[in-house]
Amino acid sequence: MSFISKWVGLLGLLAVLVIGDQIRINRPGHKYRLAVEVTTPDGIKTGSGILSVVPDRGYSRGGRTTMRGEAVFVDLGRGKNVVALLAHQQGAKLDLDDINYVALRAYGAARGNRVSFNELNRQTGVVAVQGDLMPVLVSFGDPLDPTTARLVAGDHVEAVLGDGYALRGLTAEIVPNGLWPIDFGGALGEPVTRGIETELPWLAAPGDPAATALKIAGLPLGGAIVAREAFARK
Repeated sequence: MSFISKWVGLLGLLAVLVIGDQIRINRPGHKYRLAVEVTTPDGIKTGSGILSVVPDRGYSRGGRTTMRGEAVFVDLGRGKNVVALLAHQQGAKLDLDDINYVALRAYGAARGNRVSFNELNRQTGVVAVQGDLMPVLVSFGDPLDPTTARLVAGDHVEAVLGDGYALRGLTAEIVPNGLWPIDFGGALGEPVTRGIETELPWLAAPGDPAATALKIAGLPLGGAIVAREAFARK
């Protein structure tokens, strides 16, 4: 083997090691399906999305658990909708991190005991997301206009949507990670859901329309919150 061939082989091995390490660091700890069901005058309407949760596996351990995915948009027909944001409201604070732990806590509540982060991939079945685990719900009078956002109370959906509408429930279900990062669907595994900008096209507009929508809905935007992350995380 020539000197050049040896170096090519070493560089190839190094590239494989680097790529493998990046896959290890960025591979989801788990994925879960967040589903929203709403009773309407025309029957039950459902929307769902696949979210992935990535723990901090960096060598510095100075990072944090992160989320990839998007808010769940549910088309209720008759020009009505409801959106489950990637956010929770805690008094006068909007929290964008608790969405990372919804499945963890929901399975723990359903099982009646603590479920560790590493055990989540072995959980099966659909569990309820209720109480403080429920993310913020909003509705848009016109999905093309962020200034039509209104906060929706889970126990009084009809106050915004009208008579005949009620929140039937939110659920979480662990789904396989698949062959990440080539989880393109089918046997490869379900990919993280994308496409919220199709429903809310103003998210791609310049400025900060997401902040506008949250403020109009009466949600607090203190601290270093990136408003768009309530709707989508890359």
